[in-house]
Amino acid sequence: MLESEVKKEIINKFKRHEKDTGSPEVQIALLTKRIEALNEHFKKHRKDFNSRRGFLKLIGRRRKLLRYLQQTDPEKYIKVISELNLRK
Repeated sequence: MLESEVKKEIINKFKRHEKDTGSPEVQIALLTKRIEALNEHFKKHRKDFNSRRGFLKLIGRRRKLLRYLQQTDPEKYIKVISELNLRK
């Protein structure tokens, strides 16, 4: 899980308005941070297959959010992709 300070920092960076916590940009950024943390975990614990299932579900959720953002607002999609250094 993410620390609350890191989470607040990510939300402040990607929010659309003052009280925004659930826009696609924020959700994608938070999921990306969690995916990076789990990726580091799997470098140490290669046989942790139960956590790997959750990891793959996070990747699928992020992919769906990215597809939604690309269809609704391509400019924000490109901005989020470039700021998070994702491959698309």
